Amino acid sequence: MYRELLDAVAADDAERAELLLQSGTSADPGGPEEPTALYLASNRGHVAVVRALLVHGADPNRISGGEDEGLPLCVASAWDHDEVVTVLLAAGAEVAGREAGGWTALLWAAANGRADAARVLLAAGASPEEANDSGETALTLATRRGALGVVRVLLEHGAEADRPDGDGDTPLSIAYDWLGTQLESALLEQLTEQAPEDSQFVVGRSRAKDGTDLVTVAAVGPDGTRVAELTCQRGHAAVATLLEDATGERLPFDDLVERAMPYRDVDEEAETWWAVASSLSRRGDRETFDAAARLCASEDPRKREFAVDVLAEFGFTEDEKPYLEEALPVLRRMAATEGDERVLRSVLGALGHHADPRALPEVLEIVTADGWTRTQADPAALAAVLPPGHAEGLALLVSMTRDPDPEVRDWATMGLAGLAEDGEEIREALAARLEDEDLNTVAEATRGLAARGDERARRGVERVLAESDEDDDYARDLVKSL
Repeated sequence: MYRELLDAVAADDAERAELLLQSGTSADPGGPEEPTALYLASNRGHVAVVRALLVHGADPNRISGGEDEGLPLCVASAWDHDEVVTVLLAAGAEVAGREAGGWTALLWAAANGRADAARVLLAAGASPEEANDSGETALTLATRRGALGVVRVLLEHGAEADRPDGDGDTPLSIAYDWLGTQLESALLEQLTEQAPEDSQFVVGRSRAKDGTDLVTVAAVGPDGTRVAELTCQRGHAAVATLLEDATGERLPFDDLVERAMPYRDVDEEAETWWAVASSLSRRGDRETFDAAARLCASEDPRKREFAVDVLAEFGFTEDEKPYLEEALPVLRRMAATEGDERVLRSVLGALGHHADPRALPEVLEIVTADGWTRTQADPAALAAVLPPGHAEGLALLVSMTRDPDPEVRDWATMGLAGLAEDGEEIREALAARLEDEDLNTVAEATRGLAARGDERARRGVERVLAESDEDDDYARDLVKSL
């Protein structure tokens, strides 16, 4: 009967598993060499099966036997099954439980670049300073992999940025060792030493959850099956930047510019580019500002774009924009003279961040230019610089709430909802978006109507709550407070 239960687990057949458990099949059979059903279900991320097994007495802290022994929490974390991780923790899984070699769930998550699982574990009380028997910490493991998302989560939870591993290597020294490394070649060299001599090698690239490039090198046997593989993320440049900030290491401006340049189109959303630009922006000092302003005149459009992104929020605090009066003229001048579209889009975004009405003419000029392709940055920038009573700008923003692109509509609706002014034109435009197919847009319109005391907001609240699901947290949270 237990073999039938394992088959049901493998097939993710929660109904069959439940029937077997109700008929007396043990959720936790005896032999130490046997794999546990809970481990197998956790390995595959089968949430409903995991719940059924736990309800029927499966021990979340039992080490599974067999070929792939280990703890359910560890394997779920290693594969980023964060919902399974949450269920196991709620059932009493020890967040700091250890497998052979001193490996914990957090260490597995860090080594495999699983930021979601790491976040759940840390919130449940896992220590960011956990280390295995070799002295490898979660931060050194994540750094070696180039796992930007995990490194960011660990630092946010207080991980010691300069703590060395068992070999005396600090996270920053590890990141520096990997900077500039050709990942495919490095992984291939490592795998060649491990794989059988008759293996063929396949290199693949995909996208990690944190947006960085994920490189996989696999060894394939003569029969076409994979016999081994290694993976690494191309996040070491961004990781090094985060670690420099955390340890107070300050590199020259030009060095960081050169670090960012190769990554503009490598990451999914330019994560490395923005990590470096944000680091420079947070410096908020005269030397860095002057260097960024000079770079705005570079002959290289990529460097001009980067400089603008540095200036976009340079030195910003919650209450102050200390370089506004110097940055704004630079950006307005670039808006009038820049010929590269990508640089111009960065200028538009920067003007929106500065949110100064003096930039309205430049913003209008950009977003109404012939041949300009509208994106969500257009309504965001326009709403940020639009002063009360400007009829032309308001009409343009209202028209953007009807744009065919759902992201443009969403951001335009958000911007319109957040304006300080009121009026029939604004209310009617917001009310029209209550029927939008995108629930985030509906929620933004609802917020705008509620802020203006318009009773139609109730219709938006009811629709969002009725039609949203667990993936619509933003929309639900927005209307619940109204």
